[in-house]
Amino acid sequence: MKTVFLESHNIKNKYSGFGQFNYHLIKGLASVKPADLDIVLHAKDTDSLRSEFGEVFRYKKYRSITRHKPFRIKKRYNLWHCLNQNIKIEPFHEIPYLLTVHDIHFITEGSEGLQEKLKGKFREKLDRVSAITYISEFAKKDCHAHFDVPDVPEFVIYNGNTITDTSIPEDYSPPTFPEKPFLYSIGDFSPRKNFKTLVAMLTHLPDYNLVLSGSDHSVYASELRQMVRELNLENRVLLTGKVEDTEKKFYLKHCEAFVFPSHREGFGIPPIEAMRFGKPVFISNNTSLPEIGGEHAFYWDHYEPEYMKDVFMKGMHDFHENRAFYEEWYIQRAKSFNWTNTAREYLKVYQQILS
Repeated sequence: MKTVFLESHNIKNKYSGFGQFNYHLIKGLASVKPADLDIVLHAKDTDSLRSEFGEVFRYKKYRSITRHKPFRIKKRYNLWHCLNQNIKIEPFHEIPYLLTVHDIHFITEGSEGLQEKLKGKFREKLDRVSAITYISEFAKKDCHAHFDVPDVPEFVIYNGNTITDTSIPEDYSPPTFPEKPFLYSIGDFSPRKNFKTLVAMLTHLPDYNLVLSGSDHSVYASELRQMVRELNLENRVLLTGKVEDTEKKFYLKHCEAFVFPSHREGFGIPPIEAMRFGKPVFISNNTSLPEIGGEHAFYWDHYEPEYMKDVFMKGMHDFHENRAFYEEWYIQRAKSFNWTNTAREYLKVYQQILS
């Protein structure tokens, strides 16, 4: 029996982007895994994975010391799948190696020294790959634009939608409750997510509040809070911090629209999650977002506040004029991104490499 090792230790941060990818891919693989393939999950908390997935997989406990070259994992698996481009855990031996590239944001973020270090680590991965999967056509194009990609098989496999069940307990009320119609967004508070432009736009939208969710302990978050104070919007811009599924679903279900002015996305799951609730989505016209949002999302070409307000107001008018059409289109668009289908595509890649 052939054995595939999933370097999946990022599942420890289950509500981060990589954590969500790890968990939902594993969950999809559990539903379609062939009996003649042995898949090993690499994680810190193997007990919780074993309690959920039982004997579908085998498990190897993550140890941080294996980041260092002399202590790398020495077992010769038939295939090693590195689940994102930033992982520091590598196999000791030269064995078949699949790399999933989500994005290469590191080429522009952080100090110049950090950028060069991460570029070097990524080139090392490219030097050992047997095949590469990308989560969007943009991620593939961007990788080729900045790196010498080896002549190996390459595949684009879209992520699935993490929200399949839209139900919420009837008596549920979130800790942070906006009192008037609100716009919603979610993501790490970083310059790339561009949340400050939403705060500036809100000065032109007096009938709306803004709810922002995500890890908000950063320099950018502090700057955003200062901006909110200076604009006297403390009662209208609500920061929830990280949210779990029920709270996130509440905001997606009850918001007037989902707003996502990100500068750069390898894929962009949050707009798809919002579409699952039939919500209009307003997103940046750049990187992977048009690829994911499709023809009936609403797009910002730049971020001047009054222009953003105009795009928003026109989009909301169009949405309400033909609400049934838009809601159905959004829901079907979201359903087309399915983790079971994603898992099947990864299994095809495994089999191609193993054969």
